[in-house]
Amino acid sequence: MPSLVSIVIPCYNQGIFLEDSVNSALAQTYDDIEIIIVNDGSSDKFTNDLLRNYSKPKTRVITTKNNGLAEARNVGISNAKGKYILPLDADDKIAPFYCEKAIEKIEGDPTLGIIHCQTKYFGARDDLRQDPEYSLEVMLSKNIILCSGLFKKSDWEKVGGYNSNMVYGGEDWDFWLSVIGLGRKVYKIPEVCFFYRIRQNSMARSMNEEKFRALRKQIFLNHTQLYLENFPDPISLFWEKEKCLRRHERLLGSIEHKILSKLFYPLRKLLGKKDIDKS
Repeated sequence: MPSLVSIVIPCYNQGIFLEDSVNSALAQTYDDIEIIIVNDGSSDKFTNDLLRNYSKPKTRVITTKNNGLAEARNVGISNAKGKYILPLDADDKIAPFYCEKAIEKIEGDPTLGIIHCQTKYFGARDDLRQDPEYSLEVMLSKNIILCSGLFKKSDWEKVGGYNSNMVYGGEDWDFWLSVIGLGRKVYKIPEVCFFYRIRQNSMARSMNEEKFRALRKQIFLNHTQLYLENFPDPISLFWEKEKCLRRHERLLGSIEHKILSKLFYPLRKLLGKKDIDKS
């Protein structure tokens, strides 16, 4: 018997893009799906008019006050009937075979917890996203799994859902680290199954240095034990990331150094030097 996949689509003032997103979900070659749209307190008249009496097969709409992306996903997932969850932002799209290929992999290997795929940009860009090969070290350094990855609802329950304290974004990164912290493995489908819209006014494009610092600080606070357990020398991780930022993102340096000054060294004192330095 097929396992139900719940495709959860948060929507805040993105009604203009929503039809493309929903239609891509409805076009799945894997039949056993449901689509849950969460209208996250949209203020846009077009979006609210569209969703007021929205009628599509296998699709239902939940309307809430505006609580942000993390909570909108949590509301959708808490109402989902599926064994598996596939988040999809309202301005993005998925390939018709994504669910089919993802289900084949995750049901064939019980150690897997996250299935993601190759990503192609569209909109303001038209190229493939380039990411390094997955490893925990890379994942702790930066997020290489975008929002639309398939996972088990039971794992979402175990980690407590998406964390609303990620106020400057990074909800996906934080959630994936939580699932990985359960001991789950990650698999990347080596095909383009996810289409990520690039807009000039997107959250990622509006990220400044101060917000980026706050985001990374919160990631470290949320997953301190995972960092300390997997890096005998956490300082090296942060210095490597700083060099990457200087090279590729042109942010001011010493972001991680400042985080370490405020977070790592008090922890070092609390836990004891030998507990952190051991290899």
